[in-house]
Amino acid sequence: MIFVKDEGIIIRSMQEADILFFTNAFIQLGWSDRSQRLRQYFNQQNDLERMVLVAQNSQNPVAYLTIVPNAKIGPFANKQLPEIKDFNVLPKFRRQGIGNRLMECAENIAKENNKYITLAIGMYRDYGSAQRMYVKRGYIPDGSGLWHGEKNLDPYEKCCNDDDLNLYFIKQLQED
Repeated sequence: MIFVKDEGIIIRSMQEADILFFTNAFIQLGWSDRSQRLRQYFNQQNDLERMVLVAQNSQNPVAYLTIVPNAKIGPFANKQLPEIKDFNVLPKFRRQGIGNRLMECAENIAKENNKYITLAIGMYRDYGSAQRMYVKRGYIPDGSGLWHGEKNLDPYEKCCNDDDLNLYFIKQLQED
């Protein structure tokens, strides 16, 4: 399904060929093999458990994000709130507005059936651009503090600043 087609960017549902494309792109960046995770996303998309939005320029996919209809962990777990998960723009395509366009598309999709949308963001510097973008787009911290994986951290609790250390945000999509 195509959601957006304009100005040289198409935002569409994930296709099976995207698994190999993104896997190879990530390996070229020195990242670990994510083919199993991407295959899981594709299968979940087919089972209507997750939406996977892919941004494509005139030649190749350049970014993706996923939306789960009901957050499974964190402060919004099982509250029937959609959550943006695993948002990735390939480095050479960053700072071109592609991420914002993906976010706008995701928010418009979520707005059809939901008043709010949620997400979690990593805390180390590689997430800095995303942190800034989310705040500029109107996301606010939920106030629950830091989480590591499925656990809300207590004050002064030691943790590792890895991909599992997150701060949760929420955005209102519809007025009361």
